[in-house]
Amino acid sequence: MTEHIDNNRLNEDLRYRFEYLSKFINFTSQDIISLNTLATIILPRVPVIVDAVYRKLFQFDVTKNFFVLRNDGFDGKLKTEEYLTLDSAQMTYRKDMLSGYLKRLLLQHEWTDDFLQYLSRIGRMHTNKTGASSINVDYIHINATLTYIETLMIEAIWNVENLDNKTKKDMLLALNRVFRLQNDFFLLHYLEPSKETETSKHHKPTDKCTCS
Repeated sequence: MTEHIDNNRLNEDLRYRFEYLSKFINFTSQDIISLNTLATIILPRVPVIVDAVYRKLFQFDVTKNFFVLRNDGFDGKLKTEEYLTLDSAQMTYRKDMLSGYLKRLLLQHEWTDDFLQYLSRIGRMHTNKTGASSINVDYIHINATLTYIETLMIEAIWNVENLDNKTKKDMLLALNRVFRLQNDFFLLHYLEPSKETETSKHHKPTDKCTCS
């Protein structure tokens, strides 16, 4: 039997959206267990992964430029692009933020409403919708960065020798699913409902011909 999904509620109820996506991509409590187990492998490598991510972002001016902007929570003196290095104070702040995010993503035991709101805030803060605290990063760079982070973590799993194939498979599937969920929480804030959807919600049928 086909399950009904309320399309409007998908954009209004974060828990409802998460549950729909979870059912669609088969993200279950077993995936959360796999992520918690994966933490024992990834957490010692987090500093290396984070450093690699920001080195990649520094390779292109279009992404490096974002780091000369003041980030919400950073009160230190900003370096201009000309003098900005990976060891600058604002970059240390960014690295700490990404490290904390990865740790929480892997260690979270229960995906509570508070945690879903946290993942949603991560997406929203990168748009232009949070006022002075907005980073306003174009989505193309978000997608590229998430993909790069996932790739680094896949390589870390693949190179572990004392894991059986089933455990590796479970970890890789869980990792893929969790990044698809996070990516959707970015898109939730980047994409607005289409004009056609808005029009259809407010359109009322009429019996009169409006041809003339």
